[in-house]
Amino acid sequence: MKDKLTFGVFGGGSWGTAIVKMLTENLDEVNWYMRSDSAIRHIKKEWHNPNYLSSVEFDVDQLKMSFDINEVVEASDVLIFAIPSAFLDRELQNLTVSLKDKIIFSAIKGIVPESGRIVGEHFNEKYEIPFENIGVITGPCHAEEVALERLSYLTIACADADKAKMVAKHLKSDYIRTKISDDIIGTEYAAMLKNIYAIAAGIAHGLGYGDNFQSVLMSNAIREMKRFIDRVYKMKRNINASAYLGDLLVTGYSTFSRNRMFGNMIGKGYTVKSAMMEMNMVAEGYYATQSAHDLMDKLQKKSKTPIINAVYQVLYKNKNPKKVFEKLTEKLD
Repeated sequence: MKDKLTFGVFGGGSWGTAIVKMLTENLDEVNWYMRSDSAIRHIKKEWHNPNYLSSVEFDVDQLKMSFDINEVVEASDVLIFAIPSAFLDRELQNLTVSLKDKIIFSAIKGIVPESGRIVGEHFNEKYEIPFENIGVITGPCHAEEVALERLSYLTIACADADKAKMVAKHLKSDYIRTKISDDIIGTEYAAMLKNIYAIAAGIAHGLGYGDNFQSVLMSNAIREMKRFIDRVYKMKRNINASAYLGDLLVTGYSTFSRNRMFGNMIGKGYTVKSAMMEMNMVAEGYYATQSAHDLMDKLQKKSKTPIINAVYQVLYKNKNPKKVFEKLTEKLD
């Protein structure tokens, strides 16, 4: 690796904005790609993102912003993607420059619908990026608490420990603690799965289930997550670590969780379409649910994932949430 690497962040949403904030604590300059030229003009003039985490004020002299994805890719050695998984492939189709020799880290918590793969696998298979040049940035960490500079923790996973340490060093600050991991596949699947379980927690809340049931649901969810990840990529891992259990808990319980909010609306009687329209934000767990369900179906392990199956029945088969969750309660312990 070069002594001094340039960083580029891709995505103008809340998590992309939070990552830019973290990087500007440690770097003189950060490249930032966002689709909206008007948002870029606003940031340059008013010093904050008009749409997300608007309380965060930037020193615009530290930012090199562009709505041209190729310009930011060319200018950066380390590419951190924070584009919602549902739109990632569409954005990457605009690439005309090579990703070869780039270090790519995913801060995306979902499945790429076009390939049915987690982001790291998508870059590896479609763009032939070796796994030693691919990493994952995961929580437990909500963008809103980064904006408030509340103490938060990140796990940085990469097969190459030196690259994981390098990215961790540039994200660390007084309010951000970092640790590294070599479980790139497991941490990314955990980041995807916890959104599905957060939707389940939201549906349960919307239906009127209380804290006692929520604790049982989350207890079963972490065991279900372990079964799922072990089936997909078995290695020695501590499922109770922050990157797995911690991220699951904060996403399942926090009022900042858009997936829990989405599930809560479904439980209260909203249709999927109306809930998405009212939120005006992407609930990545919606797309992850179908991919996770289909993968377990393909592996003939669907019986091992009753919570994922229940959420799938509600979201994709238009089943009555109350009846589905009544049946689910009989499968939990």
